[in-house]
Amino acid sequence: MTYSADIADADLTIRRFNGTWDGINAESVARMRSQNRFRTGLDIARTTAKIMRADMAAYDADPAHYTQSLGCWHGFIAQQKMISIKKHFGTTKGRYLYLSGWMIAALRSDFGPLPDQSMHEKTSVPALIEEIYTFLKQADARELGMMFRVLDAARDAGDELKAKQMQLAIDNYETHVVPIIADIDAGFGNAEATYLLAKKMIEAGACALQIENQVSDEKQCGHQDGKVTVPHEDFIAKIRACRYAFLGLGVDDGIIVARTDSLGAGLTKQIAVSKESGDIGDQYNSFLDCEEIDPATARNGDVILNRSGKMMRPKRLPSNLFQFRPGTGADRCVLDCIVSLQNGADLLWIETEKPHIEQIASMVDRIREVVPNAKLAYNNSPSFNWTLNFRQQVYDGWLEAGRDVSAYDREKLMSEVYDETELGAKADEQIRTFQRDSAARAGIFHHLITLPTYHTAALSTDMLAKEYFGEQAMLGYVKHVQRAEIRQGIACVKHQNMSGSDVGDDHKEYFAGEAALKAGGAHNTMNQFAAA
Repeated sequence: MTYSADIADADLTIRRFNGTWDGINAESVARMRSQNRFRTGLDIARTTAKIMRADMAAYDADPAHYTQSLGCWHGFIAQQKMISIKKHFGTTKGRYLYLSGWMIAALRSDFGPLPDQSMHEKTSVPALIEEIYTFLKQADARELGMMFRVLDAARDAGDELKAKQMQLAIDNYETHVVPIIADIDAGFGNAEATYLLAKKMIEAGACALQIENQVSDEKQCGHQDGKVTVPHEDFIAKIRACRYAFLGLGVDDGIIVARTDSLGAGLTKQIAVSKESGDIGDQYNSFLDCEEIDPATARNGDVILNRSGKMMRPKRLPSNLFQFRPGTGADRCVLDCIVSLQNGADLLWIETEKPHIEQIASMVDRIREVVPNAKLAYNNSPSFNWTLNFRQQVYDGWLEAGRDVSAYDREKLMSEVYDETELGAKADEQIRTFQRDSAARAGIFHHLITLPTYHTAALSTDMLAKEYFGEQAMLGYVKHVQRAEIRQGIACVKHQNMSGSDVGDDHKEYFAGEAALKAGGAHNTMNQFAAA
């Protein structure tokens, strides 16, 4: 419905009440409706799921249309990210948000800072989703409110052309509300627990859930040691639980991102159930590290597998876990991905130990032999030393090509002495084009950074503390924060406006008319930033 049509509709509603609602202004109603277009989290989930599905189709047609996101641990951080994107690029298309379980554990748990081991309260995940969308909807309300003020000013000045332009801009307004890919970890329990949490996350607005194939009670961060995977049937049950949650809530386009940690996980807690040779359970068990035994020497509690008539005992660790054969990680990843896509997943996530395009592509090529349109979300993780990894990749490539690399020490390539070298420049260029190149070569539809705002918050706070508590004192804040905000056009320099003060003034005027006591008067110090 257009802005004008919404005004007319509100006017009809008011008139039906025979004058008792005459104190209600139809255009004010239309403005409030436009500022509250998403009534529930399910409205958001349905809308953003369609956006993401359309983006996936666009990527299938042309891998240049990959998408990106940054991880956010607070609604304000998410809001400022989207405001910045609209300011710099004019559109939010292809830009999402990522909700990281790592950051929830580290920053949002009532227990205090925790490692990424699913020990935080599961309810903190949907709570953060709801918080993020509350801030994004507030960004809409603020921006639309400013557009309404420009419209009113154009009318007051008799500028009909400007007024029509503003009405058209309001009709075609692009929201800050974008898809969230939300981390449900390993499901926080059995499949029923996964289903219940998935429902809460979807009701809060999540259109995409990322779930991993680790065991819930042994879950580890993807870039730490000691990871333990589950048999495929266990993981498939949780994928189905997520799909039932989407369908049961009427979000038919919901997206499931199936993550495999098998590349770095050498352990399993369970032997898979196998009913016949070659089935999925048998394939999972085939990777176990086993030793042939004489049945007569079997011990109480042993698990015995029959492999081509040979009695094999999987190696069991003191932790009661079973280990996989070394070097099987990539093969297990490929199998995990194919099975996940064949059983309801929409996107893949392969957790790797380094950002290496050919490593990823070597697995994706094999997956696409079975599922041709397979595509990934990939973690451009801060756990990787990007500078060192890419400098070593360039070094190794040059060495293989026969170039003289005697000027470089491979183990010390992180040193700043290499920053201005040819090798350093080549590595930086490969980092710059990594997302574009891997989208084309390695099937990566979505590039995300899990923890960027965790690190930026620490870095900027360190800078401010060093300056403010040092010789620069107040100049440290003014020069590097406020002056930079003004000159870079950061909306938050007008922090009263950002917090919703002007929207509140609009509401006061709707409710009380000329009697409204507004905050945005002549004595509001935010007027000092009118030219910012």
